[in-house]
Amino acid sequence: MTTKLDDSHPSRREALSIAGGLAAGVILASGPVRGEEDAKNGKPVRPAVIAFDVIETLFDLKPVAARLKEAGLPADALGEWFARLLRDATALTLTGVYKPFPEVARGTLAVMLTAAGLKPTADRLDMVLAGFGELPAHPDVAPAFARLRDAKMRVVTVTNGTADTTRKLLKRAEIDGMVERVITVEDVKKWKPAKEVYLHAAEVLKVPPARLALVAAHDWDCHGAGRAGLTSGFVARGLAAYHPAMDPPAVKGKTLEEVVDALLALPEK
Repeated sequence: MTTKLDDSHPSRREALSIAGGLAAGVILASGPVRGEEDAKNGKPVRPAVIAFDVIETLFDLKPVAARLKEAGLPADALGEWFARLLRDATALTLTGVYKPFPEVARGTLAVMLTAAGLKPTADRLDMVLAGFGELPAHPDVAPAFARLRDAKMRVVTVTNGTADTTRKLLKRAEIDGMVERVITVEDVKKWKPAKEVYLHAAEVLKVPPARLALVAAHDWDCHGAGRAGLTSGFVARGLAAYHPAMDPPAVKGKTLEEVVDALLALPEK
């Protein structure tokens, strides 16, 4: 039986706004960091490495909606849940507290179930969260990665999720062989869009921030990467518009292939 969420709770749109606003605040408080003269001049250059966000950017989150419905929540609760867990994680980061993705996602889901008059039992929570390990890759991922392989471009992932789940998803999609490294926020104990995450990625990859590109389906992620001195690429997966208060991406496209092509076409210097 599906239970309607209490109308007093934030709507999906409000939750997304809250999450985006808080996420932007992490970066805006710190100011920009630049890695090269070209970045200082606002001129993006061809990256030496391209990093991809994982959830929603490479893998479709929509199948989790069926699990939420099975748990008793409306299928359209997916957007609100994901936005609220990002909001909660960002609030923790802003206050100097780190909790891993499974813990935050589980806690936010438990709150939503309780608000809907449902018991947040371990079985119910486990059933929904297991869906993150079975997300399908978007249809444009394989061809985009093939183009990068042909261009001999280094490819990594940078995610708020866990390394274990990310590796399993990459393997299921048969693209793990094209990914050099899985970088997660577990390494710095801060969630994206904290600038430390992006700078850590540049450091471990041994490239200047301006030579590292971050591709994401989230405007707040592109904003965070740009503020840290990276080149950002935005793939518009069903998002009506890029948030006007955030720094625009260096390149954008409706598909991952378009974004990849635009990054590869950037000047070397």
